[in-house]
Amino acid sequence: MKVKPLSDRVLIKTEVMEEKTAGGLFIPQTAQEKTQTGVVIEIGDDKEMIKVKPGQKVMYDKYAGTAVTIDGEDHLLLHMSDVLAIID
Repeated sequence: MKVKPLSDRVLIKTEVMEEKTAGGLFIPQTAQEKTQTGVVIEIGDDKEMIKVKPGQKVMYDKYAGTAVTIDGEDHLLLHMSDVLAIID
């Protein structure tokens, strides 16, 4: 399925956190903190407002956006104002 965001929205594929710590302990899903980074998949059509490009890794507000599942993978649909930084 292909999803194209509108206006100043950005579609981000969320990163999955590791379930195991460096010491070898397993962390259950309920105890894991919500991830705040992801990769930009698609951008909306408001080129003046959007400052990111597809393929860039970004950091976003913790509780921002609308969660969507596309082809069995978790994504977020965010306003550009919810994107905090580009990660190199």
